[in-house]
Amino acid sequence: MNPETEFREGLVALATHYSEILRLLGEDPSREGLQKTPMRVAKAMQILTRGYSQDAHKVLTDALFAEEYNQMVIVKDIDFFSMCEHHMLPFYGKVHVAYIPKGYITGLSKIARVVDIFSHRLQVQERMTQQIRQCIEETLHPLGVMVVVEAKHMCMQMRGVEKQNAVTTTSDFCGAFNQAKTREEFMKLIGK
Repeated sequence: MNPETEFREGLVALATHYSEILRLLGEDPSREGLQKTPMRVAKAMQILTRGYSQDAHKVLTDALFAEEYNQMVIVKDIDFFSMCEHHMLPFYGKVHVAYIPKGYITGLSKIARVVDIFSHRLQVQERMTQQIRQCIEETLHPLGVMVVVEAKHMCMQMRGVEKQNAVTTTSDFCGAFNQAKTREEFMKLIGK
């Protein structure tokens, strides 16, 4: 599915609701600048939430290779953006992922695709961090997985406390990463 040209069921209904939202905000959805806005926003929201219709486990298994490598594999600085489920405002930043293979590796780009799938849903950073780790653990059955997410939240920047430079960091780990020495090695390798 090409998210720029193919859309999920409910697109027209979504646009109708956005038209009503504009009315409730005090705007006239029929004025020239807003006539196409409800459909544009409906399409944008389907693109921003396309992760609901994608299978992260399948992405990893589509590029699964038997390999006896059993040292840390790190994919760092994976850019992402997501939508906060509390205010439906963006949060964005970087994800760093490490896993220690146990007989199988996956294509490196597949790790970034897993991040994209979970970030393209209404989210909270804490859950997204766990979902990425769980997916890799359940699919690859590695010796260990660790995920660190660093993000800025527009809900903190544009409203509420209005703190533009606050960064939220979350992590989740399992297996070999339960050992402090292994976690420290990962953090050193990603420059933290």
